[in-house]
This record gives sequence, structure tokens and C-alpha cells, in this order.
Amino acid sequence: MELTAPEIECVDLVRIYRGAGVEVQALQGLNLRVERGELTAIVGASGSGKSTLLAILSALDVASAGTARVAGHDLLAMSARQRAEYRRTTAGFVWQQTGRNFLPHLTIAENLDLTLSVGRVPRARRAARAAEVLDLLGVAAVADRRPGQVTGSERQRAAIALGLANGCRVLFADEPTGELDDANSAQVLEALREVNEQSGVTVLIVTHDAGVADHVRRTVGIRDGRTAVEVWRGGEVGDHAREYAVLDRAGRLQLPREHIDRLGMRERVRLQLESDHVRVEPAEEER
Repeated sequence: MELTAPEIECVDLVRIYRGAGVEVQALQGLNLRVERGELTAIVGASGSGKSTLLAILSALDVASAGTARVAGHDLLAMSARQRAEYRRTTAGFVWQQTGRNFLPHLTIAENLDLTLSVGRVPRARRAARAAEVLDLLGVAAVADRRPGQVTGSERQRAAIALGLANGCRVLFADEPTGELDDANSAQVLEALREVNEQSGVTVLIVTHDAGVADHVRRTVGIRDGRTAVEVWRGGEVGDHAREYAVLDRAGRLQLPREHIDRLGMRERVRLQLESDHVRVEPAEEER
């Protein structure tokens, strides 16, 4: 039986930045798999690599090594022209900063019309499509206002409408609640969930806010440029998690600090090779 290809797939993804004699490895062999129609959040602290990952998946940056595929597109093999077409038709975006989502002197409806024209939607169909996505996001009433004349929640929901306008298969949201209070954040996250459920578009949210986990099906933690933790919410089995550690090319294992502290591990640990795994525990003298 043939397996369906994931909508988003990263395998051993590496991104190295070089400049002024300094080399920074932002991604260190990251692996990620998101199925079509999933609603997933990537959560990590500043410097964890999540922004770099989003830039690569949105074709705004190119990885140094590894594999990155989205909706059948090999992101490392595309030309600049192909990346521009991918951003126009396949991938939608919602940025934290208003200036990246809208032209501030245009109304929300005018911004949508411009977005649809860039997406080569015929003029005769634009008004109906704009009304459709604004209604889906519950912001049809503010269509004739400029972005600066609406609430933060309305502005971000309108930005989601812009991201969806050209019929994207994948919607990326970069810190979509970063400038909002808790109440408005909940509205925006619920809007993303409703979009995911009603349209079937794959949604990937990148954020530092662990609270997003209450609004998505799966949360993937990223630490030091690698996938660290995966948590699934709900379902018949309830919440469950899978924890990962960072293993570098020399075989050195980086354990989560909370595990080290809880078990009182210090300078050495004891290793035991089992039939299908390696057991790591405090050295006997530290017990």
C-alpha cells in the first residue's frame, strides 16, 4: 500500500549563516513531518531556529543542506522564479507585523483586491472571493476600513483572509498573536483552527508562546535547531508527548536541562546498550 507523501517534510535540514569570519548554525539537522490538513504549532524560544525554519518553508531563504518539501515542491531545488510562483499560489502567509501583511493606506478590501490581482484571479471573480474569505474569518464588517482602524484581532483575522485569498495549500503563521492580549490571541487562534477545519488547508503556526498548544492538534518543540518534543492533544487517548534529544555528528547527546536537574546528573552518566535502545541514567556514585 502506497503511503501518501506529507504536505511538509524536512529531513536533516541544516542552515548555516556565514559572515565576517563567524559561522552560525541555525538549524542542525532538523526533522519535521506534517500531514496534509494538519493544524500544527512549532514552539521554541528565541534563537531556537523556528524563524529560520519558517523562512525556508516559505521560500524566503534556502537551506544549506538536507531536504525540505512542501506540497510536492522541492524547496532546495527551486529557482528564484519558481520560489516567487510558489509564494504566489501554494503558500499563504500571516506575519506578526502589520506592515508585512497590508499596505496601510489601502482598505482591507483594497488589500485583498491587490492580493488577488497578484494571484492572477480574474477581475470579475475578485469581489466574490474577497467576500468569501472575509466572511469565513468573521471580518466582513471591516472590509472598508484601513488596517490601522480595526482591532488587533480583526487585523490579524483579515491578514489570515489575505493569506488564504489565492487558494493556498499551506498557510504559515509567524507569531500571529505576538502583539495581542490573551483574549484577542484566542480569537485569532480559533480563527486559524476554523479555517483549517472548514477549508482543509494545512496550517503551520510558528511561535514562542506555549499556550498555542490549547488551540492546535499537535505541538512540535524546537530546541537548538532540532525537533525536540512532540505533543498531541485530545483524541481517545488524551494528551501524549514524545521527547527528543539532540545528537551531534560526533555522537554527543544533549539531554533536556529539566531531566538532568530532576535526576541529579552531573559530570558523568551511565550508559547501557539494550537490544533496541540505549539506556541513560545517573552514574552509580551520583545516586
